[in-house]
Amino acid sequence: MAAGWLEYGEPAKALEVIGEMRMMGVKPNKFTLVSAFSACANLAFLKEGKKAHGLRIKLGVEIDVCVDYALIDIYAKCGSMDGAWGFFKVMDDRSVVSWTIMIMGQGMFTDEAWKYFYSMTIDHGSSPGEDHYVYMVHLLGRAGHVKEAEELILSMPFQPGASVWQTLLSACQVHGDIETGKRAAERAINLDRKDPSSYVLLSNMFAGFNSRDDVRKLRELMESRDVKKVPGSCWIKIEKC
Repeated sequence: MAAGWLEYGEPAKALEVIGEMRMMGVKPNKFTLVSAFSACANLAFLKEGKKAHGLRIKLGVEIDVCVDYALIDIYAKCGSMDGAWGFFKVMDDRSVVSWTIMIMGQGMFTDEAWKYFYSMTIDHGSSPGEDHYVYMVHLLGRAGHVKEAEELILSMPFQPGASVWQTLLSACQVHGDIETGKRAAERAINLDRKDPSSYVLLSNMFAGFNSRDDVRKLRELMESRDVKKVPGSCWIKIEKC
């Protein structure tokens, strides 16, 4: 029932249900704890999250790694990166998922995100995957470090996928870096000529600069390649959906 309230977008009610279960003497299991942690994370209730952490310790070996992921997530979303890092270090299984949560939890704190990103390889011998690069590019782009994000992509030890370049392109649209955006779009389109997302992102960036000719040429290019626009997406500021 607690999970149901979470899915319905009511984390506070999910916590109420869990509280009633405890008052009735119902022993929490891993599913209960995941629901509790997720609710606390959504509400940024660190105090309640620490209580749930206590229950996780009591259950010990009965808990699986999904609960631990949820616990790291609550500390990160509540802004307690020391708490997240402290629990992360004692985990038996520090997987790609747990590293991703740590990096994502940094939000706008790019210096801290870099620390965890490099620590994966230097301290723990785990190489970042494409998802980690996507998150780093997203964080750098959101903070306005578009050039730094592009340099990171170019330094990747394997070929970046279209999603990495699309993430950079999205940041270029937000910050008005049209030249970097063109380069990112070209790379993304070359990797997947049929994915409409790259074309739409580039078109929206052109539209932001009132470059009607570029939008028109891009639409003609899509038509010549038989690229179908995703239903619901728009060529903003140029025409209505």
